[in-house]
Order: sequence, then structure tokens, then C-alpha cells
Amino acid sequence: MSFQIRVILMVGILICLASIAIAESGTATFYTPPYVPSACYGSHGKGTVIAAANPSLYNNGAACGRRYRVKCTGGTNSVSHPCTGKEVTVTIVDLCPGCGHNQLDLSQEVFSTIANPDVGRILIDYTQV
Repeated sequence: MSFQIRVILMVGILICLASIAIAESGTATFYTPPYVPSACYGSHGKGTVIAAANPSLYNNGAACGRRYRVKCTGGTNSVSHPCTGKEVTVTIVDLCPGCGHNQLDLSQEVFSTIANPDVGRILIDYTQV
């Protein structure tokens, strides 16, 4: 194998590892339908695999349409094993003005896919895809 091919492979591996390291840790809550109107798309619905971003992430609408892979990593209260082990890729469609730093407000359907909705708030990792 030539030196150039080895360098290209190493760069590819480093890029893959860097994308893994970019995951943000935060919390998630959920909101219930109706999901329109939204800050990004008005009365045009974007389905149910959606989320609202905290003001910092929303960045005056810059986050509209961005997609994030979200995974539950644990609970924030005494409920044991709140996570389902699944992850979901959501589209940002709205602003969550009351959300804290690194918090996402997931649609009820998304939250129920990755965690027990009875817990109300979970710990998450999320990565832009």
C-alpha cells in the first residue's frame, strides 16, 4: 500500500473519530401535539420526528432544518432504566424559549421512542448529522 493511500485512510479514520467526539450532552423534555405553527415553518407541518431547540442552539433560526441524532443516556429522577436503547434523528422545527442550555424539547413521539415518557426529563447525547 502506498504512503499516499495510507495517509488518506488515516485522515478518514480521524474524521470519523472526530465526528463521534462532537456529541453534546444535555437534557430533553417533550411537548405534545399540535406541532404547528412552529417558529421555523409556520403552519407547514414537518411530521412528528421533530424537536424544538434551546435559544442558543436555535440561534435566531439558524438551526431550522438541522438534523440531530438523539440518544437517551439516563434519567434525571429516581425512575430506574428510563432509556429504551434506541436513538432517533430529529429535525429542528421550533424554538423552545424556556429550554436551558443543551436542552432539546422533543416531540412526544420521539421522546417515547427513546425513553419512558413517565420520567418527563432525560439525559441525552445529541450530534448534528
